[in-house]
Amino acid sequence: MQFIQSTREALLKPLQIVGGIVEGRQTLPILSNILVNANGSEVTFTTTDLEIQIRTSAQIGLGSEPVTVTVPAAKLIALLTALPSAGTEVSMLTEGRKVVLRANNSRFTLSQMAADEYPVLPVAEIEHTFTLPANVLKHLMQMVHFAMAQQDIRYYLNGMLLTIEKGLVRTVATDGHRLACCDAQVDVGADLQQSVDSILPRKTVHQLMKLLPDTDDPVKLEINKMQARFSFGNIEFLSKLVDGKYPDYNRVIPQNNDKIFLVNREELIGALKRAAILANEKFKGLRWLISPGTLKIQSANSEMEEADEEISINYEGDELDLGFNVVYLLDVLGNLKNTEVRFAFASNQGATLLTMPESEQFRYVLMPMRI
Repeated sequence: MQFIQSTREALLKPLQIVGGIVEGRQTLPILSNILVNANGSEVTFTTTDLEIQIRTSAQIGLGSEPVTVTVPAAKLIALLTALPSAGTEVSMLTEGRKVVLRANNSRFTLSQMAADEYPVLPVAEIEHTFTLPANVLKHLMQMVHFAMAQQDIRYYLNGMLLTIEKGLVRTVATDGHRLACCDAQVDVGADLQQSVDSILPRKTVHQLMKLLPDTDDPVKLEINKMQARFSFGNIEFLSKLVDGKYPDYNRVIPQNNDKIFLVNREELIGALKRAAILANEKFKGLRWLISPGTLKIQSANSEMEEADEEISINYEGDELDLGFNVVYLLDVLGNLKNTEVRFAFASNQGATLLTMPESEQFRYVLMPMRI
């Protein structure tokens, strides 16, 4: 029975939307499949890894009877990608326990697994509902995502804190060595008496950054203690939340760093990359010597090789001698887009604060290292 008739592009688009969370090796084989529900002209595609569930739909259905199948995600996407792109017409149909993909003179038979065994995530009762522009949410995630921990024993650091207050949305990420925080003044359409805090898993953040459009189209966000559901366009994105208490990040952000200078972001990136070539490969540490008018960046390694870079800066304070992990610096500088960045220090040992000139919406805190 035929249940899909469309162009290659019209079928490939929803498959790529939901296929992003499907991994090659799964504890349950059926999680490598996409659940397809066809009912008239509407076809719904669903995937899950038991932590995240993505659902989208397309008007590409054919036939009067409902059809529900599961198909191997990676193979179906690979086949469609390999087909000629210029207006190729494709169709899908069931033949016994198989699913057949047809395109021009090509015919591919795919195995399927029982659709009624596909594990659809249940949705818990919603406690809070917000609405915010897609580009604002995407921007907030992009500004901090690189600071999330990876496989840290403190599991709550392997994600991003999303805080929603009255008129304010904030994202925070830290791995214990650096912290990124970004704010946006936005009306979320809810009268809140206290802030709502949720920790989004690392995979959720990366998938949302790929799927959210760069427009001000509304995103409906529904949150409870265990889940967050994001609805935008024809996409429904459901994610479990990290169960834990995020550390008090406000205590980490320096308030009295009075030794300040501005530096050209691109010039600094170039100097850091060159100095990093001769840095110790294990620790990737660079030494900063800051004096009135000058920033010197130095590196050395076990083979007695050295690098020296010098940048002119508008600094008139006391001399400083600090060490930094160059990876942490390049992560944040490569993520920003503005021409200049602002560094603020208190001492050789205290936390460094990086911000954008004339803006406190983004703050990056970096702990120094011994060189």
